[in-house]
Amino acid sequence: MEPPLPPRFSTTKPPPSLLALGAEAHVYRTHFLTPSNPCILKYRPPKRYRHPTLDLRLTRHRILSEARTLVKCKREGVVVPGILALDAEAGWMMEEWVEGGTVKERLHRWRDMVKKQQQQQRGSVEKVGWEKVVELMRRIGEAVGRLHEVGVVHGDLTTSNLMLREEEETDVVNGEGGSQKNGIEEAGVTLDGELVLIDFGLAGQSVQDEDKAVDLYVLERAFGSTHPDIEEGFSEVLKAYGESYKGAKVVLKRLEEVRMRGRKKSMIG
Repeated sequence: MEPPLPPRFSTTKPPPSLLALGAEAHVYRTHFLTPSNPCILKYRPPKRYRHPTLDLRLTRHRILSEARTLVKCKREGVVVPGILALDAEAGWMMEEWVEGGTVKERLHRWRDMVKKQQQQQRGSVEKVGWEKVVELMRRIGEAVGRLHEVGVVHGDLTTSNLMLREEEETDVVNGEGGSQKNGIEEAGVTLDGELVLIDFGLAGQSVQDEDKAVDLYVLERAFGSTHPDIEEGFSEVLKAYGESYKGAKVVLKRLEEVRMRGRKKSMIG
């Protein structure tokens, strides 16, 4: 049985479809104004274990904080979903729908397809695949750098919270109107598309190098656990990040300290 919707959406036709059920929020796909305009509905339901007054205040604060962060990012040129509507008192917010897949999904599909291609033919498949991965790693580093440059830390940087917006495909006719695809892309797997940062529920505004370094550390650990086969490519993320804005190299130095603390904590347990 699906959890209850906010009262305002209980009679929406067609009804919102549940995409994710988190500890703090439920995420639905629905539409904004017309059925032809899909969007994301993020709802923070009441927590029965909290006092009603405190719960209302916390929910209102978190909805408004996330909305303000997204608006700031949008205004500063960071690629994030736009805010369409919200009701902080009722605990819900509607965001622009991003057509595409997460970086996590794409990297897993890409890895599986590369392995399949390698089994079928020997040659430059691995090289072609790795070049595409490196290109994506650099784009991630640039995107995170831009986010930090405007004074925002994400708080939960993982490949599940990075999306690749689908681009319209253009057929190549007589060498014009597009780029040649390699065998893996022809199989329907691509690492192209506009990179979009999503899920700013734990985000905050900060200019502290420590906060930015922790953001990078979380992303680094996520790559190590979720994509161990391409973990060595994470150096390209850091390289692109270091070139993305003036204070980035200071943050990378602080990252070394954060890593040391993380290792020490792991050893102590």
